[in-house]
Parts: sequence; structure tokens; C-alpha cells
Amino acid sequence: MKIFNPATNALIKELKEDSQESIDVKLDLARKAQGAWSQKTLEERVSIIKNFHDLLGVNLENLARDLSLEVGKPIQEARNEINGACKRIRFYLENSSKWLSDQKVNQDGNTAEHLEHEALGVICNISAWNYPFLVGVNVFIPALIAGNAVLYKPSEYASLTGLNIEKLLHQAGVPQAVFSCVIGSKGVGEILLASPFDGYFFTGSYFTGKHIAQAVAHKLVPVGLELGGKDPLYVTDEIENIKNVAASVVEGCFYNNGQSCCAVERVYVHEKVYDAFLQNFIEETQKLKAGDPLDPKFSQGAITRSVHLEFLSAQVNDALSKGAKLMIGGKKGGSSGAFFEPTVLVNVNHSMRIMKEETFGPVIGIQKVKNDEEATQLMQDCEYGLTAAVYSQNLGRAKSILAKVDAGTSYINCCDRVSPYLPWSGRKNSGLGSTLSFLGILAFTKPRAWHIRS
Repeated sequence: MKIFNPATNALIKELKEDSQESIDVKLDLARKAQGAWSQKTLEERVSIIKNFHDLLGVNLENLARDLSLEVGKPIQEARNEINGACKRIRFYLENSSKWLSDQKVNQDGNTAEHLEHEALGVICNISAWNYPFLVGVNVFIPALIAGNAVLYKPSEYASLTGLNIEKLLHQAGVPQAVFSCVIGSKGVGEILLASPFDGYFFTGSYFTGKHIAQAVAHKLVPVGLELGGKDPLYVTDEIENIKNVAASVVEGCFYNNGQSCCAVERVYVHEKVYDAFLQNFIEETQKLKAGDPLDPKFSQGAITRSVHLEFLSAQVNDALSKGAKLMIGGKKGGSSGAFFEPTVLVNVNHSMRIMKEETFGPVIGIQKVKNDEEATQLMQDCEYGLTAAVYSQNLGRAKSILAKVDAGTSYINCCDRVSPYLPWSGRKNSGLGSTLSFLGILAFTKPRAWHIRS
């Protein structure tokens, strides 16, 4: 398997893909090692993960460089991602004991009722390329702390980062058989789906997530799906500083080139502030410059998957053919590499793909609305339900609007953020189950109920 730099098209490295035979060996070794790993005390496992956390900090620059080279994100965003992953790991280090420790939940006469949380066993983690550290630690860190073994398949577009993670986990003290990287693309993923795991956890697109759920449904094991979105944002007419709001929304739209499941993908603006918002939004967007991800002067890196350039162009052309107006961008950028200009479309509506179909790139449609009712109706007109945002000085008004939008996460006067203290869960086509928070700790366990009569 060849790993290319999306910013230059240069070959970085060639890796040997796993086979049915190598996966069988890794899975067999994991199953044999998992029992001893789960028998370690919770404190021992937490201590080992603390070592991994520290190693991420020590190796930050090398890890960030590899990440930037293979996925194309700006070097500072790569550093930000690793630092963000460390923050999430600290959450698990500080909170796992509270939720995984045995609990006496009730005393019924002379019968004590206890609850234990046991590891699922050996889990399969098929991860994503857009934030390989962040979405990875959502799964394999709580899974390991809970006593599971993990076969971890990084995206074929983030394989070097996956191998770096494996190396540091082993260096931290996780036994080699307890955490194994599986390298490969779609065919290797299919082998994993056909293998006998005790749980499957995937981050990626709705279509792949649906395929995984259908493929493993007969096994009756836990399945967690962290999928994409078409996240809406509404700017009401109650705004004190429209320039600051526009700058915040630009970052929500274009950070990581819009290659985020919770990136803002469609914007609705009240007609009373539409012109002022649009002017400021365009001015902020014009400041974004795409170029060499290792050069800190560029805010925008390359599109990770070069094949996605045609998809982005198709969305733009579809909108233009149906009456949209191009305000900025709209085409591939740079003389080489997979770059796409930050793009803003107006005069858009829901007959256009840009307002209904997940974009996952630096292209945004902005639609004028008459009132809250129209905005709410449009925000709900979607098969996804990951996040939704409202900007307003009136918190009651914002809450009332968001309460009518079926999404797992609601933002008021902010967007495109994730906290380990809150569950990350999608509704409709945006996912199944939760990562992060105490729910994301217990997701990797199975309960055992004890009735103990003296």
C-alpha cells in the first residue's frame, strides 16, 4: 500500500497490508492476552495509559509532522489535534475509576445488589483519517482502560499515524498483543467484519457505517458508529457583534478544510442581518490561504483524499446550475497537490446538493431566511442529526429553536467543538451509540448484576 503526500503527490512510504492470515494471528494473540490485561487492576491500566499520554507530549513534533504529511492538514492544526487528544486522555485518566469501579446500588432486606462493569473482550476499531488521534482516543483509550484488547485499523490515509500510535502504546506498557494495528484499505476492513470480535467501533461515513452495522448484525455484539453530519447553523437578528459572529462561523466552516464531522455545512441567516453577516463572512474567508501544510503561513492544507476534489466540484457546479451565486473560490487551487479554494455560495436552496448532502470540504452555502420558523424547518430538513448551532443574544430563543432540531449536540453562540465531559452521539444518519463522557467509558463494558444474600 502506497502512502502519498496529498499536498505534493509525492510518495512517502510503502506499507505491507495485512492479510487474512496475519489478522487471524493478531486476533488469536489478542484473545489470549486480553484475560491477563483485564486482570490487571484498574489503577495499573490507568498508569500505563498515563505513560502513553506523556509520550505523546514528548514526541509531539515528530507525530505532528507525520500527521501533516500524510493527511495534508496544516502543521499547527496537527499539533492542536495531538494536544486535544491529550486533553481527552486526561479526562479518561481522571474519571474512569469513578464509572468502572464496582458499585453497591441497593440493599433489599438481607440482599445486597451490586453492579460490575466487565470488558467486552477483543474489539475492532476501524478509525478515520480526518482526526486520527482525536477519534482514535475516543475508542481505544477507554477500551484499553476497561480491560479490552483492541485490533485497530487506521484509515489507509492515516496509516503512518496509526503505526505511531501503536509504537507509543507498546512503549508505554500496553502488551503488543493487546493493541495491534491492522494496515490496509477496504478489503482488509471486510476481513475484520467477517472476524469474530466482541464489538465493532467505527468512525467515518454514513454509508460505510450502515454497511458495517448490516454486516455484523447477526453477531449480536455491540456496535458503535460515529458518523458524519450536515450540520446547520442559524444566525438570528439578535446579534451584538456581527463581525465576531462571522469570524466564528468561518472557523466552524473551514477549520481542517471543513473535513470534520461537526464542521458547519450550511448556514441560515435572518434577513435583517444577512447583508452585514455576508460582507464580514467574505472578508474573513478571504484571509484564508491554502498552501504547504508544513509552512505556518498557510491556514488551509490539502484535501486528504484527492478523489474528493471531483465531488466538491460537482457540488459547486450543481448549485450554480440551479441559480446559486459564487462569492469566492469554487475551484481547485495550486499548481499541484489536492487543494480546493475556500468556497462561499449564496442564493442557495434545498434543491441543491450543497444544502442536503454531506460536503466534508471547504465549501459552504449561506441561505437567507425570513424568521425563526423558516430557519427551524430548514435545519430539520436533513437526514443527518449530529450538531446544530444558533447565534443569538436571547438564550431562551436559541434553546427554543434548538429543541426542535433533532441533533445529538446543540451549540449556542459557538460551533464545531467537542468536550470529553459531554457525550458525542449522532441521531438519524449521524451515528449509533456514544463516545466521550461517562457513556463513552461504559460503552466498552458489559454489566454484571450481583444479588448477594447473606
